[in-house]
Amino acid sequence: QRQLVESGGGSVQAGGSLTLSCAASGYLNSRRCVGWFRQGLGNEREGVAHIWTGDSSTYYPVSVKGRFTISQDNAKNTVYLQMNSLKPEDTGTYYCAAADPWRGCSFRSGDYTNWGQGTQVTVSS
Repeated sequence: QRQLVESGGGSVQAGGSLTLSCAASGYLNSRRCVGWFRQGLGNEREGVAHIWTGDSSTYYPVSVKGRFTISQDNAKNTVYLQMNSLKPEDTGTYYCAAADPWRGCSFRSGDYTNWGQGTQVTVSS
């Protein structure tokens, strides 16, 4: 059964670090884009990191580049998001999402059809 289950969220002071995990059962055995999105107030889900599972190519928006790192561990069937130098504006619910195999990597939430339940990240000043 294919599932996306996030874990690792929590509360951290500005400048701190967190590592999120996405247990991606049934997804990493095919070439697809897996991404991390965050949602603060409102409905917009902002893409913060994406990985093409076929060759581990990674993509980041300017807002997190140099601070966030996405990676995959096929043996553990898990995608990670390492977040360093966290800022209060990074606060939100973080979701792991997987696109269908025929899509390339996109930062648009609408291009992802499979979502986890989310994990909360709170960064305080």
